[in-house]
Amino acid sequence: MLRRAGPRRRSLVVLAACTGEEAADPGLKVGGAFGVRPTVVFPEGRPSAGLRIDQLAAGRGEPLRSGDLAIAHYTAHVWDGRENRLVDSSFTRGAPVAFPVGRLLPGLDKALLGRRVGSRVIAAIPPGEGFGANPPQGIAPGDDLVYVIDILGAHPEGASVKARGGSLAGVRAGGGTRPRLSVPESAPPARFAAKVLSKGKGPRARTGQLLVLQYQGAVWERRRVFDSTWSTGLPKAFTIGDGSVIKGWDRALAGVRVGSRVLMVVPPAQGYGPSGQPAFGIGPDDTLVFLVDVLAAY
Repeated sequence: MLRRAGPRRRSLVVLAACTGEEAADPGLKVGGAFGVRPTVVFPEGRPSAGLRIDQLAAGRGEPLRSGDLAIAHYTAHVWDGRENRLVDSSFTRGAPVAFPVGRLLPGLDKALLGRRVGSRVIAAIPPGEGFGANPPQGIAPGDDLVYVIDILGAHPEGASVKARGGSLAGVRAGGGTRPRLSVPESAPPARFAAKVLSKGKGPRARTGQLLVLQYQGAVWERRRVFDSTWSTGLPKAFTIGDGSVIKGWDRALAGVRVGSRVLMVVPPAQGYGPSGQPAFGIGPDDTLVFLVDVLAAY
């Protein structure tokens, strides 16, 4: 929800619930090491019918379960027997993506469920296991797809940092794994402020990285929580420093160590600005408060 308004290029990680068993080797040749953009050599002709999945490298991390937030690099091709064109790649964008396992394309869910972190998986996905009748731009309803996926990490529902609470500008934040915000009835400060309530021991978050977070956001003037990952327990992931999140998040989170809990007060100019965020009841003059746990950085 913290993404700024405006057009963004849509990645081909689209949600659709499904479960199922893995199918056979797709017969494609994939080159390159794990974590490096792969090369894909297609056999002649169009693909045969049916979902086909192969594990090209076996990881030793935790297995992916339904409800996990998986972090992955991937490439996606249309397999048409002619150009077999590349249609999307997280390697090109320079940052991995988040896959909410159990809510992906049917073929992707089947390819990822049970795979361990550190694995490389290839999936040849027929239209019936893909986008269906309403694919994104650049994909036709009858297109067969090929995904090569490197699984970098997994974050289960309920993941949180072990952190204490604290206060900033009169705002109080609780400790523990499901902290709560308390916003005072006084007027909000005019300037941006951020404070690390509990310092983690992981690496520092860098501009351009994908951060995995638990967070809660409130509107100061109405002391109302408008968004909270803790309400569902499922973390979310955002790239910082590329304009995809509000400026206050970029300022507060760049340089923070993984495992930290951060409290911030964000005036309108550092938040959603003159447009606000009407869908969440945020006006153009609203000051926002956020409490954020930094679970990982990729």
